[in-house]
Amino acid sequence: MKRVVIVGAGFAGLQAMRALARQSVEVLLIDRRNYHLFQPLLYQVATAGLQTDEIAYPARALVRRWPNTHFRLAEVCGVDLAQRQLLLANGAPVPYDYLVLSAGSVTNYYGLEGVQRLALDLKQLGDAVVLRNRVLCAFERACQARDPAERAALMTFVIVGGGPTGIEFAGALSELVRHVLTRDYRELDVHKTRIILLEALPQLLSPFAPKLQQYALSRLQHLGVEVRLNTAVSDAQRGRVLLKDGSEIATHTLFWAAGVRAAPLADALQVARGRGGRIVVRPDLALPDHPEVFVVGDMAYLEQDGAPLPMLAPVAMQQGRYVGRAIIQRERGQPLPPFRYRDKGAMAIIGRNSAIARWRGLQFSGFLAWLAWLGLHLYYLVGFRNQLLAIIDWGYQYIMFDRKVRLITGEGKDGCTGDTL
Repeated sequence: MKRVVIVGAGFAGLQAMRALARQSVEVLLIDRRNYHLFQPLLYQVATAGLQTDEIAYPARALVRRWPNTHFRLAEVCGVDLAQRQLLLANGAPVPYDYLVLSAGSVTNYYGLEGVQRLALDLKQLGDAVVLRNRVLCAFERACQARDPAERAALMTFVIVGGGPTGIEFAGALSELVRHVLTRDYRELDVHKTRIILLEALPQLLSPFAPKLQQYALSRLQHLGVEVRLNTAVSDAQRGRVLLKDGSEIATHTLFWAAGVRAAPLADALQVARGRGGRIVVRPDLALPDHPEVFVVGDMAYLEQDGAPLPMLAPVAMQQGRYVGRAIIQRERGQPLPPFRYRDKGAMAIIGRNSAIARWRGLQFSGFLAWLAWLGLHLYYLVGFRNQLLAIIDWGYQYIMFDRKVRLITGEGKDGCTGDTL
């Protein structure tokens, strides 16, 4: 029986595994985490809306459904393409007949060393807890600050990046401050909190139509978010963010959502790479000189209609399903047409009762888009328990205007005594 090794339990890896389940192949899923993470909802953990275990699902609970699938907790550090072996940081090499690389992406700091050292991002489950701690600790420290300038810097939050992650975090943070923290911190004038969203381009949410971009901008401004377009960051130093126009913003919290690049595993392979360090693949998502190795999701660079496919969850899911079918078809000696991404739409939430959506040529915003966003994210959230708890928490927030998970946990960088901007 042929062995298929899948690296990464993200959206692409999970879909590939499901496509190969109960087929006449042995499937081994490898990840350095023992769970599947629903990354689009990380910002909800960071803004005290959801618990960490509500957006994660154990990997072994996934593979136990099918007798031909297995899981191994390990960190992959390279691939021996000639010998068809996967190299692990600790442990013997893992042989494969087919390999599916779906290790995802990491934050791209574009060479800004100060930003990389001091900014926070949202790629891992722990990142959301660290960011939540930073926000809550900023208010705790502001309560004790005697210097008005220091207090103002603590209550200033800078978000870089006008894509869905930056937009959704800015909206959720504003609602956390307006609806919850104003009641928690009665000794502070919380209304003086500043949430500043910086975008280097002249518009937010580039993939959306201008009408939806303008709606998102107006909703953020209605929530009190200061949106600065055509504003790029040059670096960050302790206590301030430096802008390319020579100005600076005094702050102790910098959230970076300005871009991503392929996971470091891509750099370990001696293959051609495209923009963002992504691995160039054939139309069937295989490596040009190694048809037994497929690259999917954020790691893959494939152009369609003259432009590279975006690094989005829907692309990763479709690629994962395609590769699973491609392996089965190849084993049967049957051809499969080249991969083609079918753009079914995109959406972004901008707070309570407010979202934008693009679906099959239709564009809509407001309450209807908000309901669509809720339904879609609940549908793709893995695990009935997680779906149920998310519904309960979202319902509680909607009715009570409250967030239950206002906890400061951990020590060091995670806690109030940790290294801050």
